[in-house]
Amino acid sequence: DNKLLGKPADREEAIAMIKLLQGREHLVITGVCILHGEKVNCLYDETRVWFNELRDEEISFYVDRHNPFDKAGAYAIQEWIGVVGIKKIEGDFYNVMGLPVNRVYRELEKLI
Repeated sequence: DNKLLGKPADREEAIAMIKLLQGREHLVITGVCILHGEKVNCLYDETRVWFNELRDEEISFYVDRHNPFDKAGAYAIQEWIGVVGIKKIEGDFYNVMGLPVNRVYRELEKLI
């Protein structure tokens, strides 16, 4: 749908975001810039995530008992919703958490 999902402002927006994501695939894109002396290397990584269908009670449980308000898309893959809500991913798990660790590591190795 080409929608950018930021951090939800309130409970209703968090529920709406998770309902939008459930039962379908979405793409997580994370950008990183590494500054080394005068050189700046910017990169990004993409991870495809597929959500299971979720019941309204499951979505409410997650939103009410976890903190979706500091997470883009209103979810953290490493939390409860990642266990029951994520069907599969293609790409770097840590990218979905917010930092494509494997990619950044490879770029940092080039600096040594």
